[in-house]
Amino acid sequence: STQSTGGNQAQLEKWVAPYLDGDHVGCFCLSEPGNGSDAGAASTTAIDRGDKWELNGAKAWITNGYESEAAIVFATTDKAKKHKGISAFIVPKPTEGLSLGKKEDKLGIKGSSTCVINFDNCLIDKDCLLGELGQGFKIAMKTLDAGRIGVAGQALGIAQASLECAVAYSQQRHAFDQPISKMQTIQNKLADMECRIWAARLTNWHAAKLKDEGHNFTKEAAMAKLMASETATYCAHQAIQVLGGMGYVNDMPAERHYRDARITEIYEGTSEIQRLVIAGNLLKEMSM
Repeated sequence: STQSTGGNQAQLEKWVAPYLDGDHVGCFCLSEPGNGSDAGAASTTAIDRGDKWELNGAKAWITNGYESEAAIVFATTDKAKKHKGISAFIVPKPTEGLSLGKKEDKLGIKGSSTCVINFDNCLIDKDCLLGELGQGFKIAMKTLDAGRIGVAGQALGIAQASLECAVAYSQQRHAFDQPISKMQTIQNKLADMECRIWAARLTNWHAAKLKDEGHNFTKEAAMAKLMASETATYCAHQAIQVLGGMGYVNDMPAERHYRDARITEIYEGTSEIQRLVIAGNLLKEMSM
């Protein structure tokens, strides 16, 4: 978690332990209306007011914005230092000066809310600083590395569900006096889906293993997230093709998988950002 990445013992006991059983959820406030993939361009500010920090700004596309009971907020504490002037804060919810925007009407993942979180002269205690001043960007990047393994797992679940839906339908649907699963065209689709899923799954397991063993896993997490998210989109697309018209209506789950898959190529770093991370790390490795 973000808290365990930079938190002290008191913060771990207060903000991690109660959230481990799933009864409480938090949210991660990094993106802003104007920065998108440029996470280092945080315009939200945190000003030292003596015994308090004062937050001002807005965070966008916040998952679980309505359900969360606390937020990790990344704000600029020293503009002159650019990304090295970003710090991380734990903000309890509700807090005076913190307000929620409307719930976004999304294409998919409708089981959780997504919204803008606004900070208007929002005062928080000094001990809400997570880690040291100026460590916020580093904490955010470490959190994203681990989060990409999680998003890859989510994407793999969508991909697997798409495959299972396609297989089940192909065995039940008959055309030309036989189940369509007997047709080579359908078999080719199922085989390609299975191969891509296992390639992504093994990549994700490898990234998770590196993380568990305490090794650097930045490149591998980006590879896992890239492969799994694009596999989810591919498999959801192919499932609809196998189902034909039935894949386009909500009587079957294929259309939901298609809608849910798309976000996995966007949040926790877009596919384009993953490729930059992979290439950057690869070039460093190969030049050693």
